[in-house]
Amino acid sequence: MSPLLYSLAVMAQVTAAFPWVANMPGVDSSLLGRRSAPMKRQSDQATCPFNKNHQGAAPYNPKFPYTGAQNGLPGSQVGGILVPAKGDTAHAFTAPGAQDIRGPCPGLNAAANHNFLSHDGITTFDELVDAQQNLYNVGYDLAVTLATLGVALDGDVLTQKLSIGCDATSRTSATGDLLGDELGLNGHNKFEGDTSLARNDYFLTGDDHTFNGTLFGYMQSTCQGNFDRNNLALYRSQRYAQSKADNGNFYYGPKSLLLYGAASFLYELFPSLGPAGPPDLATISSFFGAVSDGHGGWTHVPEQIPANWYSRAAAYSNLDVTAEIVAQYAEYPVLFGGNAGRGNFDALGSFGTAISGGMLTGNAAAVKCLLYQFATEDVPSSLSGVLTLPLEVVQWAAGKLNPVFAGSGCPLVGG
Repeated sequence: MSPLLYSLAVMAQVTAAFPWVANMPGVDSSLLGRRSAPMKRQSDQATCPFNKNHQGAAPYNPKFPYTGAQNGLPGSQVGGILVPAKGDTAHAFTAPGAQDIRGPCPGLNAAANHNFLSHDGITTFDELVDAQQNLYNVGYDLAVTLATLGVALDGDVLTQKLSIGCDATSRTSATGDLLGDELGLNGHNKFEGDTSLARNDYFLTGDDHTFNGTLFGYMQSTCQGNFDRNNLALYRSQRYAQSKADNGNFYYGPKSLLLYGAASFLYELFPSLGPAGPPDLATISSFFGAVSDGHGGWTHVPEQIPANWYSRAAAYSNLDVTAEIVAQYAEYPVLFGGNAGRGNFDALGSFGTAISGGMLTGNAAAVKCLLYQFATEDVPSSLSGVLTLPLEVVQWAAGKLNPVFAGSGCPLVGG
């Protein structure tokens, strides 16, 4: 970011909290009104599907234990398990109905379609932790980290509920919308962000969650049926360039590192047996719900686990995913920052110990600490704004994360 824009962003934040700053000697308050105001995401609560027959995830069955994860606690961390198991009808594929919520994350959509999460798309912290372990053999530490980020940034820490898609505040919040909207995973620049693999940038269309067959086709064209680290790193760089050129409100902040982590799921979690299996088109299209139209295009059906599919053998941990984030980024480094109008890009300065001079400079351990910071500290959410987390959210997130980050070397809240 340029020094001028950086100064204006800081002054605007300070002025909002302390209005008298604008009248202090040496402060040109006229500049504060000249900042380009970024577009804001509107709530979609009025059009969000509402299934009155809410049922939780399929209950734990000792006949089909998977990793044995239940009630938000650690499972065995041992995978290589057929999912769904033979005879486990509770986790058979069930297409979502018109009143069920689905969102921007193919892995969570598939989990809900197989009842590892609540089928209506209103899930809980414990369900998220259990589903990631039992379905994908995500390590307990990473399962807790991702569930905490989801609930803290897009859900409700009192009820510990989260919509995996649109704004369902009336069902996720204990107080309705009295204390504001809870946008769900569709919420822009919180968990979801620009340059998605197969979803639009929010400010281009107003829709950041619907499958885009054109983008999926671009990804397939780049990967040529092999969705491995090298090809996805290239595609991520292509999406960055495309969004930067087309989106006047393009923003690629620190939390955009999560997009590299999500891309790693295509070759670390989605193939049968994880990295031991091929990240081929048949597998990826099943998890994305992508179907060829026979004419070079792609349409969408509900996401599902491929037939005869086994979870990865070794649990996928926080350190595993941050190593993949660093490895992908290193292949095609890009600047963090954003557009203040098309063709007017400003680089971010530094954040934490992993981002310096607008570039990722930290190793996997430093990026792991960033994951903790995303849920417990104020993080830039645009060129001119910071996502300020309420104290209650920070305390809740720290309570969930501190046990799994103990001994990591990361500074911990209250530690």
